[in-house]
Amino acid sequence: MIDLHMHSTASDGVCSPREVVLRAAGLGLEAIALTDHDTLAGVPEALAAGEQAGIRVIGGCEFSVAAPWGETHLLGYFLPLGHSDLEELNRRCRADRLNRAGAMVRALGYLGISLDFEEVVQAASTEAIGRPHIAKSLVEYGAVATIDQAFREYLGRGRPAYVPKRLPSFSEVADIVHLAGGLTVAAHLSGRATKAALVHFREQGLDGVEAAHPSHSPEIRKRICRLADALGLLVSGGSDWHGDGVGAQAELGSQAVPVAWLDAMDMARAVPAVPARSGQ
Repeated sequence: MIDLHMHSTASDGVCSPREVVLRAAGLGLEAIALTDHDTLAGVPEALAAGEQAGIRVIGGCEFSVAAPWGETHLLGYFLPLGHSDLEELNRRCRADRLNRAGAMVRALGYLGISLDFEEVVQAASTEAIGRPHIAKSLVEYGAVATIDQAFREYLGRGRPAYVPKRLPSFSEVADIVHLAGGLTVAAHLSGRATKAALVHFREQGLDGVEAAHPSHSPEIRKRICRLADALGLLVSGGSDWHGDGVGAQAELGSQAVPVAWLDAMDMARAVPAVPARSGQ
């Protein structure tokens, strides 16, 4: 089995890239993809650990992009290190993350919760700072008892300290991933994985869709697989693991993702083709 969706301390996970790889190897996984948010910073360490442990490591990244309903996540796979366009995209997205985090800390200040922004950034220990880092600071400050409570009361969509993201377009990110030699997979769409949505994203450069995910019931997984087959899309899957006991996600390697899905991705990558989009 394999697991193609997980996070490390390079973004909002709790284990270092090396620890993630060693955990996966210890579980007997054949291959994993490290897919931190808006950064490939953890990939070199993960690759080195994979060589040592005898497990295949694929460099990936999870991007936040605009969608008809607001925001969706796009996974990029087989991403090279040092690609200038990809690095610039991630640099811009991380800068937007930092600005957003500052705005949320200021909003909390207006509510009487005075977090020190520099301390929040230092505690995060990552350039890809996000709401989980602020939530952790809220727990340490004593404003809430748990990270889940921080989201429910302050940081979740529609809550008083929520600040929306500045999102790149789906097609912009897909174009850059393809230029870098990678593949694009829509992450954890759940009920939004309709035929109309997938056709729309395919026109914007989508290569595949995540079928196996902790938020997907067996029925949703089967439906996504059927839709992907009908539309000529790849299928992928993973645990979206951030660390033991973090959030409501499943354990590393728990999604029973078959190696055949990765084999199909390898074959598609061997003959790269960027789908033509309407109007071009």
